[in-house]
Amino acid sequence: MASNCFASEKTTLRIGVQAGGTVEWELSALAVDPTADFQVELHPVATAEAGKIALQSNAVDMIVSDWIWVSNLRTQGEDFTFYPYSSTAGALVVPENSPIHSVKDLNGKHLGIAGGELDKNWLLLQALAQKESVDLNKTVEKTFGAPPLISEQLKQNRVDAALTYWNFAAKLEAAGYRKIIDGKGILKGLGIAENVPSLGYVFKQSWASSHLSAVNNFFKASAAAKKLLCTDDAAWQKVIPLTKVDDAATQKLLRQRYCEGSIEQWGDKEQQAAAHIYTLLKTLSSDHTQSKSETLKAGTFWLGK
Repeated sequence: MASNCFASEKTTLRIGVQAGGTVEWELSALAVDPTADFQVELHPVATAEAGKIALQSNAVDMIVSDWIWVSNLRTQGEDFTFYPYSSTAGALVVPENSPIHSVKDLNGKHLGIAGGELDKNWLLLQALAQKESVDLNKTVEKTFGAPPLISEQLKQNRVDAALTYWNFAAKLEAAGYRKIIDGKGILKGLGIAENVPSLGYVFKQSWASSHLSAVNNFFKASAAAKKLLCTDDAAWQKVIPLTKVDDAATQKLLRQRYCEGSIEQWGDKEQQAAAHIYTLLKTLSSDHTQSKSETLKAGTFWLGK
């Protein structure tokens, strides 16, 4: 991927990437100018947790993760920071003929939840239900697990609904399942209108400051790659093998959902909305953010300076 021209003068960005993830799609479409001051080196990681370990042990310079984790690290004195990558979050999905048509209809049902009890999608769904005086933590039977397992549980009718990551939700939708609400819908229901990123590039602030030009130019190239995948059919065709999906309907929906996550605006309003989400999660329970800080830590969001 990286040009060999003037390689010694380039900053090498070691990025931890999960196989089949959207970061891999985007970076495969990255067009690096031969005169650019950076080159990308992909380092496969097996899971999101493995990526976090690789970053913290300095095996990679950058991964994609969430800003709540970054705020927690900063509370512990670390200098990691976050730059937006995508606002696409999870979704609540049910079989087409399900009697579930709203969040309050989950009362008494069996819900499959991708991730664990502290998954942000699950916490925010609980917050939304509380507005309708429904305590999902007490009124639903819960099964937690990895996204593929949750999808299988839903297909085998072992759970009534699945709250899962966006790409798995898209695959279920393409197979005829029905979406009740997605992450953006949940935020709107909680009174948050801004398009808040759910995931972003995470890296050490000190490292970025010492490679400022290369990091800024990488983010510009990354945004251009995403735009290319969303506007150029030929470019999208090249990443289809990475989706590991064969049918056109699913490929189309994956592309649509991926592109819906584009970050068009990232300023004070969006950052204040993120801080509000953090406070909301903290209000639910201190365990939900796994942090001693009552507010989002300063420096969580990188300003590119």
